[in-house]
Parts: sequence; structure tokens; C-alpha cells
Amino acid sequence: MNQRSSPDKPVSRPSQTRPRSLHGEPGVFDSARTAFAWLVTGPHPVALDGRQVRGLPPRPVPLDEVGALTVAKGCPQQTRDAAWTALVTRSRAEGGTWTVACVGLALPVLLPVAAKLTNRFRGEVHDIHAAVLTGFLEALTDVELTRPAILVRLRWAAYRAGHRTLREALDAASPVADLGARAPGPEHLGGHPDFVLLAAVKAGVLTVADAALIGDTRFGELSLADAAHARGQTYKAAQQARHRAERKLAAHLNALDENSAVSRPGVRRAPRRNVAGEPETTRRPVSPRSPKSGVGDRGTRLPARPRPSRSTSEPGAVQEASSCD
Repeated sequence: MNQRSSPDKPVSRPSQTRPRSLHGEPGVFDSARTAFAWLVTGPHPVALDGRQVRGLPPRPVPLDEVGALTVAKGCPQQTRDAAWTALVTRSRAEGGTWTVACVGLALPVLLPVAAKLTNRFRGEVHDIHAAVLTGFLEALTDVELTRPAILVRLRWAAYRAGHRTLREALDAASPVADLGARAPGPEHLGGHPDFVLLAAVKAGVLTVADAALIGDTRFGELSLADAAHARGQTYKAAQQARHRAERKLAAHLNALDENSAVSRPGVRRAPRRNVAGEPETTRRPVSPRSPKSGVGDRGTRLPARPRPSRSTSEPGAVQEASSCD
């Protein structure tokens, strides 16, 4: 039976980034947002028993309040995992309301994923959004609840599902009449960190776990300490694992750049890249004779004094030396 509580105090709901939708048409996330709003609207909103979740208030906590508490920066990872363990367990056992609750509470991470995947895609985005949601729902049935960072792993599963659908859409042949509006190919999207990581996984350079470690700790909001806890490692071991993965990724990106330069004679070699796929800037040594070095303006040498010369027309007369300018 769903637990409900009286609305004594209004609770601010977490802000959510809305992904782009063509022609303003409602999509799967609009439906999910509406369904979740029904669960927390009215005098008896659906609530989670806070007495069974360590870190939550010891009372029935409405779902929107659960969301606000668990996304707060000061919320411990253990509290987030305990709340998500309770939510996923009820979703698996009862479905329906609690599956909708899981989707609604995950919208703060699912919406940025969907927006990131489609922000440069000029085609129909609803299929990609649906794939993101489907990936999340599939992971909801088998995500390991004994390991920490449950929501992080659910987000990563949703991202992989959406990315597969995006690649299929980009690789599909466009109709002749639509060639002018075709989305840019995958090579134009490769500079984004998440796309670089997923491409490295597909190439066998990184494992999914290593890509998740880099992506969530370098570009996401997961701290390395929480990631180490989620992987069952010490902080030092996780740090070393990330360092090894980043070195493999950097070597792979630099090899791709060098192979591209070799395959196209006359093309200047691309700059070496870092783990984010961005060009590394190198500083050239400055010559001490260069005006920019400032070395020529320093020292103790004094300017030469002009030498007097005698005029051939007037013996004994001193003629002013000509200027060097």
C-alpha cells in the first residue's frame, strides 16, 4: 500500500533541464513528468517510509521531497543509495506507481542525457529520447543494489541506449530530398567527451567500467571517493585505475590523429590530444635573439660613441659623425 503524508510544508522540486523537442510536440519525458506530478499532487501524495531509509526524516516522506533531498549537494552517497534501493525494490515487486516514481525521480539525470545526445542532432529526437528512457527502465530490472552509486549506473545505462539509437540514426541513409538537412556525421560529434569515451569502448580501448569512471568523475558530478566506493576499491586504487585508463585513451586518440595525417599526404599533422579529445597546446622555445624574449634589451653593453673625423677641406676641423639611423 502506498504511504502518503499530509502536505504540511511545500517542498521545492529539483530543477530539470528540458531536452529539445521538434515543433513543441510532447515526448516521453513530458508524459513521465506529468505522471510523476499526479503522484505528488493533492492532499495525500505518494510517500516513502523514511524510517526504513537511513538519512531521510523518520516519517513518510513525499516523493518530490525525496527527490529534493537526494539531489542536494550535501546529501551523502549512502543516503542516495539507500533511497534508490528502496525505490527500485518496490518497483520490481509492485511495478506501476513505483516504476513511475523511479522515472520521475531520475528525470534530473535523464533529461540532461537526452539533451546532450540531441543538442546537435537535426533529425527527429523522440526516438532517441524513448531509447534513453527504455535503457533506464531495462537497467531498473537488473541493476545491482548491493553496489553503491545506483543512480549513476542507471544513468550510464540510459546514455548507452540513447547513444546506440543516435548512431543508428546518423548512419542511416538520408532521403535525397532531405540531404540538405542531414545531421552532421559522427566525426563531427567525436570531440564531446562522452562520445569520445563511448567510441573508445566500441574500439576495445576502454572497458565500460573505465569509461564510466572517467566520464562520471571528470565530466560528471561523482567524486572519485564515491566512485571508488562504488567500485569496491580504495581511493588510491580508483585513482590509479583512472590514470591508466586516461593514458590508454590519450594514446588511442593520438594514434588516430597520426594515422589520419599519414593517410592524407600534404595535410599537416593534427595536434596531440588530451583525454577530453581536445588539442594540447605546446609552447615553442623562444630564441634569445627574438624581440619577444626581451633578452636583447638587457645587459651592460653601452652604445658606441661616435668617432670624430677630420674634414679634408679644413685641416684641424672636427666633422660630426653621420647617424646610423
